[in-house]
Amino acid sequence: MTLQLQALEARARERTRPFRHLFGYEPHFLDVQGRALHYVDEGTVDKGGPGPILCVHGNPTWSFYWRAVVDGFKDETRIVVPDHMGMGLSDRVAGGTRLAEHVAALVALMDELDLRDVTMVVHDWGGAIGFGAALARPDRVSRFVVTNTAAFPSSRIPRRIALCRVPGLGRLAVQGGNAFARAATRMTTERPLTAEVRAALLAPYSNWSEREQTWRFVADIPMREDHPSWAPLAGIADGLAGLRGLPMEIVWGMQDWCFSPLFLAGWEQRFPGVNVTRLDDVGHYVMEDAPEQVLEAIRRVCQQPAHPDAPEG
Repeated sequence: MTLQLQALEARARERTRPFRHLFGYEPHFLDVQGRALHYVDEGTVDKGGPGPILCVHGNPTWSFYWRAVVDGFKDETRIVVPDHMGMGLSDRVAGGTRLAEHVAALVALMDELDLRDVTMVVHDWGGAIGFGAALARPDRVSRFVVTNTAAFPSSRIPRRIALCRVPGLGRLAVQGGNAFARAATRMTTERPLTAEVRAALLAPYSNWSEREQTWRFVADIPMREDHPSWAPLAGIADGLAGLRGLPMEIVWGMQDWCFSPLFLAGWEQRFPGVNVTRLDDVGHYVMEDAPEQVLEAIRRVCQQPAHPDAPEG
């Protein structure tokens, strides 16, 4: 083990120490073009059992958001949960990272860990990133669980998100005052989060430099064709039809003001006949409001036959 890796792991343990009873997983890191990508890697794949589960978070969350999936499945299979570059316990990148780069980093992780027969669980920005990676490595991904996200362009943006994109003022609020992440801990659930969980969700974003990617994700929402991430997102959307044969479950918080039921309709249009669990009393942070319903969907989809070309394990 290198001294650099030891230092990264020690720092990660120290940062999560106040809530280790909620997030007591050993930190792991992958070098992606000279930057350290943090990920959780728990459990093992047993022959004849379900393949690994890969959970992909959004903005402004991090791997902590998926803790119930890790706890729920680590005794049954392998669970891998990365932090996007610039988020959680991963390295910060001056100038931020765009959609295509996040997809490339997730692909690098899948390749390095040789993940196969993957059940991919996505949320928020994790939808575009996760499906982008699945399209880049179709031989590795067998199933999907989709929660309040999109992987296609939309002309709709909530006013409160649009305000965060206002030049100067928006960045000052999001990156300077952490307004986006702080507001999310109170505006994304129908059941109030405990003070402890709110603090854990905010823990990696304690200063200006740590919050840059939170702002960059907001700025990276492509609303026009001349936006740098429009073409990558449109390409992902175009590729979705090729995934229609794979098992999929959708679990949707119907009280989400960000990814509203209009986005759910977009998924149903692209995946006719998909099984949808509509949760009428759940907001955007589905894993905080209704973790058991997501775990049930993962169990259902894992029972379905794998992609015919996916190797065992």
